[in-house]
Amino acid sequence: MSDTTNAFAGLKDLPVAGAEAPAPKREPKRDAQGRSYATGRRKNAIARVWVKPGKGEIMINGKKAPAYFARPVLRMLITQPFLVADRYNQFDVYCTVTGGGLSGQAGAVRHGISRALQLYEPELRGILKAAGFLTRDSRMVERKKYGKPKARRSFQFSKR
Repeated sequence: MSDTTNAFAGLKDLPVAGAEAPAPKREPKRDAQGRSYATGRRKNAIARVWVKPGKGEIMINGKKAPAYFARPVLRMLITQPFLVADRYNQFDVYCTVTGGGLSGQAGAVRHGISRALQLYEPELRGILKAAGFLTRDSRMVERKKYGKPKARRSFQFSKR
C-alpha cells in the first residue's frame, strides 16, 4: 500500500488543467532589407506584399496606388490597415497583384498589407484581427452548371 501513496507524491507539481501557459512572445519576421512579406488573397486575386518603414508610398505592379486603383473606394480599402493600426504614412508598400478584377485585387492587397504589418510589428495582431483584416474572405464566384446559362439562372420557360 505504501507504493501507491508514493506514486501520487509528484502530482501536486503538475500544472492545473484549467490554467493555460502564457502564449510565447511573437518575434518580428523581417528579411535582410528590413521588409516583411505576406501574401493576400480575395476572390481569384493574389497579392504578394512587402512592407518596410518609409513615407507611405504604395506601389502596385510598378504603379502608384492612385494610378492603379482609380476609384477612391478601392484606395480607401487598401489604406484601412494603416488607419486602424495608427501607422498611416509610416510604411512603404510594394506589391504585385495577379488575377481577378479590381475589387478583388484591392481586397487581396488589404489582406496582404494586414498580414505583412502584423509580421513586422507582432503587437498589432490584436487590433488587425479585431478589425477582421487578417481573415481571408473565402467567398468565391459560384461555378456555372451544365444545362443552365449561369450558375443558377435557368432558361426562360415556354408554355407553347
